[in-house]
Amino acid sequence: MTEAELDAAIVKLCKLYGWRRYHTYRSKHSPAGFPDLVLVKPPRLIFAELKSDDGKMTAEQNAWLDDLAAIAELTDARLPTPRVYYHVWRPRDLEEIARALAPR
Repeated sequence: MTEAELDAAIVKLCKLYGWRRYHTYRSKHSPAGFPDLVLVKPPRLIFAELKSDDGKMTAEQNAWLDDLAAIAELTDARLPTPRVYYHVWRPRDLEEIARALAPR
């Protein structure tokens, strides 16, 4: 499964489970490393970087991961349920992705 096919599967899951989805169409003028997807379904906010099963993270992507993970940790400490998440999702994670997006 390619990254584009993974994205298409996530589009279907978002429609099925009622998530708002943002994906930058052309990232040429966007800040380097910004996550591929921003998904919103109150009270949750998910930032997701999509990679093929053997795709590598760039330094800029790792910097975003670190900053967003720090926010998620703060959110965890203050709230009974985490509300901000950051994931690196790969085709092999599709079942986990479906569980993450399914109603709780």
